[in-house]
Amino acid sequence: MSDASVTRWLLGGDPAIRWRVMQDLVHEPVDVVASERSRVAREGWGQLLLARQAPQGWWGGPNDRGWMITMDALALLREMGLDPSSEEARRAIARVKAHLTWDRLGNRPYFDGETEPCINGAILAFGSYFGERCGAIVDRLLDEQLADGGWNCEAPSSTRSSFHSTIRVLEGLLEYERAWGDTIAVTAARLKAHEYLLERRMFRRLSTGEIIDRKWTRFAFPTVWHYDVLRGLDYLRSADLKPDERVAEAIGIVEARRHQNGRWPMNHLYEDRLSFPLEAETGRASRWNTMRAMRVLRWYRNER
Repeated sequence: MSDASVTRWLLGGDPAIRWRVMQDLVHEPVDVVASERSRVAREGWGQLLLARQAPQGWWGGPNDRGWMITMDALALLREMGLDPSSEEARRAIARVKAHLTWDRLGNRPYFDGETEPCINGAILAFGSYFGERCGAIVDRLLDEQLADGGWNCEAPSSTRSSFHSTIRVLEGLLEYERAWGDTIAVTAARLKAHEYLLERRMFRRLSTGEIIDRKWTRFAFPTVWHYDVLRGLDYLRSADLKPDERVAEAIGIVEARRHQNGRWPMNHLYEDRLSFPLEAETGRASRWNTMRAMRVLRWYRNER
């Protein structure tokens, strides 16, 4: 099936898919993309997820897991591309700021972050995206970068970085620089972490060359805190990094996952703490995975 046919299929999906296809694959005019993006707050997945937020700011209930479910919800709204300037986004963020704190950390404000880099990376990403400065998180993450270039929620007991923690921190630092401008320290940290991923060919052990986890060669969405090859490559694309031969094998994995109909399947699904299914069937064609894979391949091939 031609890319044009697959693109038409993608454009038959939710507004959260359509506006990104218009921007990243079809290259529609900016005003056309913005108009479609504005629908995320009022239709489909975006509207349904926003409607689940309680007036007290949380998703999922005022319990021990409420902060985690709220994190998942805000991370997913960022992925959907909810317009940060929309009334719906501003109301959702205002509720979080007014009501949610880290109780076990002396009622620290929500956007000042927690203690683990994988959590703080996620908060930094959606916080920056939605206009929250999150400077305390940035300072902490810069201080916690390990010698090999990445991050690990189990540090300092572990001195080796984790792909899972590292990708979340990278996404957060990139969103921070997009929102507030490049800084020497943040850019240097990101570049060092890029080398951590690239030296390992995006999924192999540096010491032996073995595949670290074969699940990383199968793609899911939402990714939540999990790393996989597609997520790593899509981050490098988003960061506008020029691809080199160290991503070639990972690109081959993405190409091999494509079905004969030109689409990519949902290989597996992670625990859904939100109880908010997007594409709930494994083995079936996934618009999320297809859209992300197509834009990664265009980035690698330097295609507009």
